[in-house]
Amino acid sequence: MSRTEVPVPKTGVDGGGRLRAFVRVRVGGLPGAFWVLWAGSLVNRLGSMVNPFLSLYLTGVRDVPIGTTGIVLAVVGVGSVISQPLGGYLADRFGRRVALTGGMLANGATLLALGHAQSLTVLVAACFVLGVTIDLFRPAAQALVADAVPAADRTRAYGLLLWAINLGFSLAMVLGGYLASHGHQLLFWLDAGACTVFGVLVWLAIPETRPAVRERGAGGFLTVWRDRVMLAFAGIIVLYAIVFQQAFATLPLAMTGTGMSSSAYGVVMGINGVVVIAMQPLIGHRLAAFDKSRVLATGFAVAACGNAVAAAASTAAGYAVAVAVSTLGEILVFAITAAVVADLAPASLRGRYNGLIGMAWGTGFLIAPIAGTRLLVVGSTTLWLSCAALALVAALCQLGLAPALRRRAAR
Repeated sequence: MSRTEVPVPKTGVDGGGRLRAFVRVRVGGLPGAFWVLWAGSLVNRLGSMVNPFLSLYLTGVRDVPIGTTGIVLAVVGVGSVISQPLGGYLADRFGRRVALTGGMLANGATLLALGHAQSLTVLVAACFVLGVTIDLFRPAAQALVADAVPAADRTRAYGLLLWAINLGFSLAMVLGGYLASHGHQLLFWLDAGACTVFGVLVWLAIPETRPAVRERGAGGFLTVWRDRVMLAFAGIIVLYAIVFQQAFATLPLAMTGTGMSSSAYGVVMGINGVVVIAMQPLIGHRLAAFDKSRVLATGFAVAACGNAVAAAASTAAGYAVAVAVSTLGEILVFAITAAVVADLAPASLRGRYNGLIGMAWGTGFLIAPIAGTRLLVVGSTTLWLSCAALALVAALCQLGLAPALRRRAAR
């Protein structure tokens, strides 16, 4: 055998090559603006500790009855219904940076006001403003991704954004559960600080991506409301949002009602982030190859299975399994939902279209605590089985809408 024919050991070279290929397929080719948004979202979620523990704060610290707590949380939902359409308008009218940074700073200020509210009246008012500001940034963020990332890479980009959000969320839930068991005040300050960092980072490091004036066509929310396919899709998201929000509205109450601590709830919800962190890099880049409606329907069906598991749970471990299963569905739903909206929305109306889908989420979040707390009074099994049934209805509706979405995506 000649010198040139001697085989070269492949382990190190091929191993490094495979690692580089693994990383490149999942994160390669995305613009710098996206990665700034990704980093800011991670920081923001690391500090997002108030909303997941708000029901426990109201019942445990402020001594608000469970029924009244459901109404107060619904007030947050009312604000959330307004939040994203307003954010979408601001994103299209004034630009992505103004809407995103302004929304983050406003949310931070509201969190501090909520944490220092002394009377129930002021607390309820602060909860309403919290609902208005909490997702004000989101249509701008989603539109920014659609503006900056090519269509073929959007599903992957939205999946990576979900990964960052859940990485921060999983850490925030564990830390938040610990801090909540020692007093809630620090939660408000950490959350407000994270909002400020995110807003300033976007303002300093991301160029404006909104289409130039000469490229923007006429249209507004009236155009969005006339889009029957988009309205039908938004209706399906309302159904799923009602189910999804129970993890924040009623799961902590169900767990503490059986003697578990807020720390146990934090750990259980931390499983959500762990599953996303582990699974999204393995499947996120593959989702674009599949029909979006089938992926969504599968996600809704998996969420139904997770809620069925919750119906049988009586320990923290049982609830952890339920959350883990539901999170697999969440990975599919969140990555694909934003990509569907990007397919449906004209470039000039991306903010408003994302605002409408955000309004759908807000509507679900409005209904969730009212319906959920009342079902919980009947029994936790009734609550979780009702959620499972609703998720299956969403799956069937999504399959029915699939042909219309395929026609729109093919245009």
